[in-house]
Order: sequence, then structure tokens, then C-alpha cells
Amino acid sequence: MTISTEALWKLSEVELLAAYHDARRQYVEKKFACDTERARLDWLKARAFASGSGGVTERKYAVDASEEFGRKGQQLREMTRDLELLKTDVDLIAMIVRLRGASVSGDVKADDAGDGEETERGV
Repeated sequence: MTISTEALWKLSEVELLAAYHDARRQYVEKKFACDTERARLDWLKARAFASGSGGVTERKYAVDASEEFGRKGQQLREMTRDLELLKTDVDLIAMIVRLRGASVSGDVKADDAGDGEETERGV
């Protein structure tokens, strides 16, 4: 995401919630793509292992040494990195929404236990 923290803080509540919605949607789409790619890679490795010849160790080494699987694994790591960066954006927007007093979805966990302890002690 290209918007700064200061710009997010200055957005109206409706715009902030819209930004949160868009970021969550992007996160879910990228997570689905990443999970699909991970499953596809695992399936290709299993198929190569099953169709290989030799003992278990030899077939495992052949699959691990495959240049094609190495490239796909690197692509998957890059997708995972992008997914984690997008998750930090979602978390930042959710934090700003909470600080401003609006409510966000149940996926974002607030620290309710700490707030309750402070009020009980009269702090």
C-alpha cells in the first residue's frame, strides 16, 4: 500500500473503513493465490516423487534438487513476503480504526483484557 500512516490518520471514518475493506480484500485474494500456489507445488513434488525411480531417499533428493521446483519455491516465498507486507498494512489500518474508536471485524483482536483490568483498579 502506498498511503502513509499520517494520511491514514487524516482520513474520514468512512474513507478509513473503505481503505480497511480494500486492504482486507486484497489480502484475502493474495492469500488464496499463495495457498493455491503452495498446494500446486506440493502436488507437483508428490507426483514427481511417486513417478521417480529408485529408493525413497534417491527420489526425495531428485525432487529436492529439481531446478523447476526451486524456481517455483522461490516464487512462493516472494508471494508469501508480499502477503505478509499486505497483512501489516491491514493491521495498521485496523489499529488506526481502533484508536479512533470505530469498530472493525472480528478477525482483528483487541486487547480487551488489559482494558478491563485497568478499569477494575480504578486507573
